[in-house]
Amino acid sequence: MRRTGEPMTLSLPPFTKAVTWLVGINTGIYLLMELLSRAAPDVVRFTYRHFELIPSAVVQHGALWQLVSYSFLHLGFWHWFGNMLGLWMFGSAIEGAWGTRRFVELFSVGVIGAAVTTVGVAYTHLLGGPDVATVGASGGVFAILIAFGVLFGDQEIMMIPFPFLIKAKYFIGILIVVTLALAMSGGGDVAYVAHLGGLLFGYLYVRRGPKPALVNIGLAERYYGMRNGFSRIHADTHEGQTTERAYLPSATLIEYRSIRFL
Repeated sequence: MRRTGEPMTLSLPPFTKAVTWLVGINTGIYLLMELLSRAAPDVVRFTYRHFELIPSAVVQHGALWQLVSYSFLHLGFWHWFGNMLGLWMFGSAIEGAWGTRRFVELFSVGVIGAAVTTVGVAYTHLLGGPDVATVGASGGVFAILIAFGVLFGDQEIMMIPFPFLIKAKYFIGILIVVTLALAMSGGGDVAYVAHLGGLLFGYLYVRRGPKPALVNIGLAERYYGMRNGFSRIHADTHEGQTTERAYLPSATLIEYRSIRFL
């Protein structure tokens, strides 16, 4: 990737913390499933049957874990490789710009948003049905792609294997059009509806702005704020000087305010 006007150089992105963990977990599960498919195929069938995303199982049987678990299962080398390549190539830039916590939030929003979209569309019977299973991390990857297009729209990327550069915002625009067209045409065995869900929820997350976290209980902040206020009211007067009990320094308050739950 390069900015417009800069000389073209070939460089690979680093493996940032969350990207490394996500790639490692997905790769480990993929390799384990490949090994078990030869040694214990019944275990593989059991795993996919209970952890792939099946809309009817989510709605009728309460299998809510499938809204996340499906994203760690892949069918075949190219399915796994394509998702991990996109996660690494684009995810590292997002994590570097936003930090690990917000990047993980973005990926999770894409995964769950893609699952919710898939479940909702399945019950319209327009594209597939509620008994059609979905696997793969594409929802999270497409959320990362749309975020990259918004944040780094003027950076140029090379569309492998095509030997030319294109701005990221144009690449994402082409990707959206192609994905929408394939989804409307049925798309064969590829869950293009899930891709669209990842794009949509990823975009909505990006548009919410640079806020600390989606889930923010704030109990610690309110508790210590009330305690400090109470301490100031009940200050002691000692030898002509006013002192406060249990007053927390500002640095400590900042530390408590950074507590968020994901």
